[in-house]
Amino acid sequence: MTAGIRTPDTLTREVVQLFGTVVARYHTEYELAAAEHSLTGAQARVLALLAREPTPMRQVARQLKCEPSNVTGIVDRLESRGLVERRADPADRRVKVAAATEEGRATAAQLRGGLDFADEPLAELTLTERTLLRDLLKRMLGDHVE
Repeated sequence: MTAGIRTPDTLTREVVQLFGTVVARYHTEYELAAAEHSLTGAQARVLALLAREPTPMRQVARQLKCEPSNVTGIVDRLESRGLVERRADPADRRVKVAAATEEGRATAAQLRGGLDFADEPLAELTLTERTLLRDLLKRMLGDHVE
């Protein structure tokens, strides 16, 4: 074994594998829910962000960890469907923000409601267990919680 490289114990490996399974199932269901609204997963993620608040597209790109040009294309397609609009940022009129329209916010809400996988397993946990799970995940993520 190389100095400084630690081999994870069996329990840690199992937890990591379970996280991977949860994430894969969530992504699969998210893609299916998006497709029901004729959206790609990326379009659905952008719409969900913009439904929370109008956001500069560079910031959307940072949050999604992708290139700003990708976000521009996604916003173009969402805008052509009437789900988002571009407007001047009230704080700096030189900056354009993207914002969900009323139809876009309704679509984002329907998408959230269509994610059964996200709700069903959590419903099996007690309030105390869900609170503990949330707190542990926040602790693992530290300052990286959005």
